[in-house]
Amino acid sequence: MKVIGYIIQKEFKQIFRNKGMLPIIFILPILQLVILSNAATYEVNNIKFSYVDHDHTSSSRALIEKFKASTYFNVLTDFPSQAKASSAMLEGEVDVVLEIPNHFERNLIKEKIADLYITVNAIDGAAAGVESGYVNQIVQSYSKEVRMSFMDTSKKVVQPVIIESIPSFWYNPTLDYKTFMVPGILVLLVTMITLFLSAMNIVREKEIGTLEQINVTPIRKSQFIIGKLFPFWVIGMGLLTIGLILAKLIFNTPMIGSLLLLYTYTSIYILMILGMGLLISNFTDTQQQAMFIAWFFVVIFILMSGLFTPIESMPKWAQIVTEFNPIKYFVEIVRMVLLKGSGFMDILPQLWKTLLFAIAMNGLAVWSYKKTN
Repeated sequence: MKVIGYIIQKEFKQIFRNKGMLPIIFILPILQLVILSNAATYEVNNIKFSYVDHDHTSSSRALIEKFKASTYFNVLTDFPSQAKASSAMLEGEVDVVLEIPNHFERNLIKEKIADLYITVNAIDGAAAGVESGYVNQIVQSYSKEVRMSFMDTSKKVVQPVIIESIPSFWYNPTLDYKTFMVPGILVLLVTMITLFLSAMNIVREKEIGTLEQINVTPIRKSQFIIGKLFPFWVIGMGLLTIGLILAKLIFNTPMIGSLLLLYTYTSIYILMILGMGLLISNFTDTQQQAMFIAWFFVVIFILMSGLFTPIESMPKWAQIVTEFNPIKYFVEIVRMVLLKGSGFMDILPQLWKTLLFAIAMNGLAVWSYKKTN
């Protein structure tokens, strides 16, 4: 224990003696959490909207006013023809063009049906789908108002049966995207910092030549590894604490569940990440190599974690691959505990998988570490 304590103490001194390392470990993650949580969003706002009104009636103007009143659309201008509107979309000046045809109002009154033509810039398919949904909501709302006005003016019209759904939003009643994103961003920061630091730590010893000196000492391999990795485990837990405090103070993120349960899971998760960093360092000779390999795996894990892309929308083979993605489980656990108030039995499947990953990853790392003595 004295040997492990000496190595841990030496490692902490080395970390805190390096003035350039402290901002990287603590200040940059805080800035990233604040910036990314405000910037990363699934919402589509300020949609550049224009229209071509061939009808010029009170009905067409009423429909356009619905779009102007929406908080999602920024109504820029109208165009005299569809050709000019298409040219503006080609130049990137508009995102959505609504074309109201001739006899729009007449068809509504006489035939009770009318067509609208909507053109959406679909280079970004996800954004185009959201924009189309917004347009349909406004058109349906306008259609309902028109139908109700016809009922009031015509006694011959039979009152139809109208079924309305009343949604109830659980866990995020205000539909604030930050409530969803902040826990996920926190997971990424804890993962990236602990992985990069642990991956480069032993490699740095290789570069400066001290690793060979340590290898010929009586220090056991297990003592050396525990002493080298424990400080980064503490740093990871510290980053989680700072992140949770900022999430509550700045973003008012709900914390319904047990923080003790979250810390318990995180302690196992960080052990797994540290084992992965050690495994990377065992097969690299420079810090640049370790950084690139760690970044390679982190990018894949992040994109396939379900943070930015729903796992259910991925191909079947990708969904199978995500079962071996540890970040996926951490993202699920943080959201389950903080937002839903999930208990131990609720997170037990993810906990067992993460524990198995931690045992396997650290076992491979210790086995692959070469010590001459």
